[in-house]
Amino acid sequence: MGTEIRRRGLLAASACLVAAPSLARAQAVRPRITVISQWSAGSDGAAITKLGEAFTAAGGTWEHNPVPGFTTEMMNKLRADILGGNPPAASQLKGPEIAAWSRIAPTVDLTAAVAEAGYEQVVAPDLARLHKPQGRWIALPLQIYRTNTLFASKKAMEKVGATALPKTWAEYNALAAKMKEAGITPVANGGQRPDDGQKFETALVGIDPATYRRAIMELDDRALRGPAVLAAFRQLRMMSEWMDPAASGQHYSTFLPRFIRGEMGLLIQGGWAQGVIRHAGFSDDDYLIGQAPVDNGTPAFLLNADAFIFWRRREPDFQAGQMLMARLVMSKEVQQTYSQTTGSIPVRTDMNLSGAGWSAGQRETAASLAASVRVNQSLLSLAHNMAQPNAMTAAMIDVLTEFVHNKSVRPEQAVTRLADAVEAAR
Repeated sequence: MGTEIRRRGLLAASACLVAAPSLARAQAVRPRITVISQWSAGSDGAAITKLGEAFTAAGGTWEHNPVPGFTTEMMNKLRADILGGNPPAASQLKGPEIAAWSRIAPTVDLTAAVAEAGYEQVVAPDLARLHKPQGRWIALPLQIYRTNTLFASKKAMEKVGATALPKTWAEYNALAAKMKEAGITPVANGGQRPDDGQKFETALVGIDPATYRRAIMELDDRALRGPAVLAAFRQLRMMSEWMDPAASGQHYSTFLPRFIRGEMGLLIQGGWAQGVIRHAGFSDDDYLIGQAPVDNGTPAFLLNADAFIFWRRREPDFQAGQMLMARLVMSKEVQQTYSQTTGSIPVRTDMNLSGAGWSAGQRETAASLAASVRVNQSLLSLAHNMAQPNAMTAAMIDVLTEFVHNKSVRPEQAVTRLADAVEAAR
């Protein structure tokens, strides 16, 4: 879908919104919104800029204040603004942090707007629950990524005579070994903390999705110390040995040119990597994409979803702006433009991804989510702050990062350290 077509679609959606009595004739003020997020560059920056353009086209005043870097830096800014009595009208927030932060400052009750839009009926149940703590909607999910997505360089695959993605970890390991023998670095992942966590969670969910739910989402001590977690650490050790020794501290995008050239073979990443790859000037035709290995042969989806939480403001222009932004975020038009820009899939499960502008990877991901929900294997990502609050996530990721970058730590030791870290952080 071309830029002009997307622009016309957004303008049409915006026109419908401002035509509504509640947003035009009944409004005596111009809607205004202030937003804090991490999104300042690349496909994320481009997507939120388009959201701002839609808001402006609908007659509102848009002010986005990005805080680049890690989530912690954005949260520090948000906390300072809240304590200073000047919270943004909306801010990026997700997962269990929505409930935690809703106890810090008053939020807007969006339940009526969600009901009017029929939004809850088209959102996965586990995801919906995260956004309505205490039973009322205070935040809106905007886009979804599968974090256990496997990308394979077509040129690397051609060098070793492979034509299809591995379905099991045994197949993955055999393919990685062939790549290493051919002089290819098998694993193209970076070495930052979320990346380390993502490799582990992908290994565990692929070995036993039910254990992932018990160990990572429910923090069951027996599951944390069990054989599936040990097997996941053993798989993670092999993957760490197939990475570039210089990967420590590096963002995965550093290695994308080598990945596309076939010098690196396999990348475990979220669907956002599609947007990053396109933004870097490469093509969807340069790689294969699909679910990372799941040994039980059924779809398993590790879910990461970006959202906006809305903070209570007394000013009429902010209140009008919050309602306008809520309707835009829930609309098919905005979710289509946002996901087509970032490489995510829409939160709405009633959208048709068969048309121009959607990649084969996005269509496969959307089908995988629906299938995973049916078999109760739609799970929440640890590495990307969906499964646990920040403090617990940090304690667990500390163990995973040390294990990836310190080869003297044995898998058996790592299992104990992870379970002990969870116990200490409770």
